[in-house]
Amino acid sequence: MVVHMSPPVNRRAYHSPVRDEQALASRRRILEAAERLFLEIGYARATIKQIARAAHVSEDLVFHSFGTKRGLLEAVMTAAAGTGDPRTALVGPDPDGLRHEGSLRDRVAELATVVGDQLERAGPLDDMLRTAAVVDPEIAGLRSELHLQQRRRSMTRFAAWIGERGALRQPVEESAALVWTLASPEVHQMLVDGWQWTHSQYVAWLRANLEAALLVADDTPDTAPKDRPANP
Repeated sequence: MVVHMSPPVNRRAYHSPVRDEQALASRRRILEAAERLFLEIGYARATIKQIARAAHVSEDLVFHSFGTKRGLLEAVMTAAAGTGDPRTALVGPDPDGLRHEGSLRDRVAELATVVGDQLERAGPLDDMLRTAAVVDPEIAGLRSELHLQQRRRSMTRFAAWIGERGALRQPVEESAALVWTLASPEVHQMLVDGWQWTHSQYVAWLRANLEAALLVADDTPDTAPKDRPANP
């Protein structure tokens, strides 16, 4: 008996623009819900079940899309940063980018502006990272690398650059520590969230205090910036 085999069917992959759009919408809802809960109750307390419920999706979809809770955090931070790597928003300004023409006061003013802009964008990212670091040693190590090492190196290079021009008020290491402290996310949060300062108030305060802490008298302005906030 001869068995006639049917020719193989060429099955083409099914592609549905509608389904793709639904998947993207679900992903956006998951990211938005996760970011909101990470900020409201902290990374440790926010559960995948809560996030799935807030996003109106199944827990399985969250795990399928992001793998782990840490993977979800990384995706949230990447989306919030608007860059391929959220660490670029957290590490602080590149001092090499501030070394163009102009007075040292101009460079300090530019540093204050860049730091203010970065902290305004990166504040929520650091909040999420800080709460996650409490329960995840790997994330704690990442935050330590960003804040205690990379930011410290950046601020030390900036202080050393001013020192090379003979305008530094005190030794490089002490000056770098002052910049690192004044321009920290923690101080920014205390002033902007705690004291309800505006962005421009914070930048003016940072500029005035960086000038006073870093520059010798001959390179400091005669008067404070006009938009410097009044002492509370």
